Amino acid sequence: MKVLITGATGLIGKEIVKRCHKNNIVVNFLTTSQSKISSDKLYQGYYWNPKINQIDAGCFDGVDTIIHLAGATVSKRWTPRYKKEILSSRINTTQLLINTLIKRDHQVKHVISASAVGIYPDSLSNYYDEANSDGDQTFLSHVVKQWESAVDGFSALHIKITKIRIGLVLSDHGGALPKIIKPIKFGLGAAFGSGEHWQSWIHISDLARLFMYVLKFHLSGVFNAVAPNPVTNLEFTKSCAQVLDRPLFLPNIPRWFMKLVLGNMHVLLFLSQRVSSKKIEDAGFEFKFHHLKPALEDLLK
Repeated sequence: MKVLITGATGLIGKEIVKRCHKNNIVVNFLTTSQSKISSDKLYQGYYWNPKINQIDAGCFDGVDTIIHLAGATVSKRWTPRYKKEILSSRINTTQLLINTLIKRDHQVKHVISASAVGIYPDSLSNYYDEANSDGDQTFLSHVVKQWESAVDGFSALHIKITKIRIGLVLSDHGGALPKIIKPIKFGLGAAFGSGEHWQSWIHISDLARLFMYVLKFHLSGVFNAVAPNPVTNLEFTKSCAQVLDRPLFLPNIPRWFMKLVLGNMHVLLFLSQRVSSKKIEDAGFEFKFHHLKPALEDLLK
């Protein structure tokens, strides 16, 4: 089997590449950096520049499945210009893949695309499953809806589509967790706002395994990639402090202060999305890390 991965050099992509190689799956990958192109037997790089609709179409040779992870991080100050980049980096890359496949012979049968739980409205009480796809009027929800709509374009090529709505990814190699624990390590940790908002998280290992499970069993549709037991922000902060053996004695950090520091992107710290993992579990996937504390112990100890 051969797969094409966009975003292969990112946090999630690297973990999926490792899993592919353990299973003797050949990986082609697309990169916007010429210096990252490699020519290994199991790991072949190809250049693309979605901003000018440039792509090395050789990346599709022999590929059965595309794992589409490309997209600018949302964990960066949301200036008007950068908000456009967050959206365009998802829409333009998707459209470039579709337009290139339309013009050439290929054997791609399946596209597995990253998505995000950001589509779900902010709520302290709702429990969201994949059927809740209407979203709301917030920026993140708008991005995810546009992103998923673009991915649906592969259906015109009679390609099976899977969309993986990813929650807060926990990894010791990057992403949110190192930033979250940094003040806690210095005894300066505190919950945000009331601390009652829900955080739906997933261990990086389980996330990569979930992508591989979808690939192996050719699952289609929408699946939430979150652990079975979401926690409140206060529980999350306390668990980090316990695992790191650090005290928590500061008052909760008010929302107005984080808005002053981070601007509009401060909403990332206060969104409440309690998300269900039942659909992927009903499909036979088994999480290794069901509960937060063992996941944190695995990553931080």
